[in-house]
Amino acid sequence: MDTEAILERRRLRRRASFWRVTALLVIVAAVAVAAAYAWDIEGFDGRGHVAEIKVDGFIATRPGAVEVIETATKSDSVKAILLRIDSGGGAASGGEALYRAVREAAEEKPVVAVIEGVGASAAYMAAIAADRVVARESAITGSIGVIFQYAHFEELLQKIGAEYEEIKSAPLKGAPSLFADTDPAAEAMIKSVVDDTYDWFVGLVAERRDLTPDRARRLADGSIFTGRQALQRGLVDQVGGDAEARAWLASDRGIAEDLPAREWKKDESFMGSFAARAAAGLARLVGLDPAAAPVFPQRLLVDGLLSVWQAPTIGRSDR
Repeated sequence: MDTEAILERRRLRRRASFWRVTALLVIVAAVAVAAAYAWDIEGFDGRGHVAEIKVDGFIATRPGAVEVIETATKSDSVKAILLRIDSGGGAASGGEALYRAVREAAEEKPVVAVIEGVGASAAYMAAIAADRVVARESAITGSIGVIFQYAHFEELLQKIGAEYEEIKSAPLKGAPSLFADTDPAAEAMIKSVVDDTYDWFVGLVAERRDLTPDRARRLADGSIFTGRQALQRGLVDQVGGDAEARAWLASDRGIAEDLPAREWKKDESFMGSFAARAAAGLARLVGLDPAAAPVFPQRLLVDGLLSVWQAPTIGRSDR
């Protein structure tokens, strides 16, 4: 065998050795990362953890927190769920979805809700589904009720010389309209829908807070309350925060206070994350604050009933 062939064979051996070592290192690293992830997130330390799930911002018709709650409920490593609530409410159907998800979770493991800044309307509906409701003394809660909002611009159309016409199968189809005055029959129909949903909401409050129907209805006049006031009225169980919530889990449900807590979030796809970053970058390029509210408030994009309370911006820089 000539010298060149010998050298080539040695080079091939070195390359093969390099790739074997590289593959081994990759496998070891992957196993180490998976083990660390499992230890930290899935509770492979044998003790498990408390899942912290946020319910914040405007509650949409399909709240992302519902999926997170359902996943955490199915996880054997989750020993309890702590809901962090900071929301003025939102879509009534979104509040209902959260309520049902929390109640189903509470059938499997302890659930405690902590109202941190605001927990009103649909967000309060989600909170009372928990086994225990803790609110900070200065938190805002309550605003029990339902609202249906709409506008009509028939006078504006007249001023600009535009006409609006429609053909429909029945007088109440499509009511109310943006471009015509609402007749009494349509108003009565909408009022009946609002009243029915309100009765259902009040019934939930009476059941979950152990109040008489009359007492619950008196509290459900749309008023907001601080955490201290809500405690006095029986709308929450305790004032405080995380420490009080964990203490209750320990004393009432046997969940050790030193059990680690892990924040659970809905998985975000790469494209969704990329789109969000791209939108923020575009906003900066045109001189807008990416954190500012959208041009169309979310409450105006919901096709249905609202159960929401929004604090005025003036004089409330803390929320």
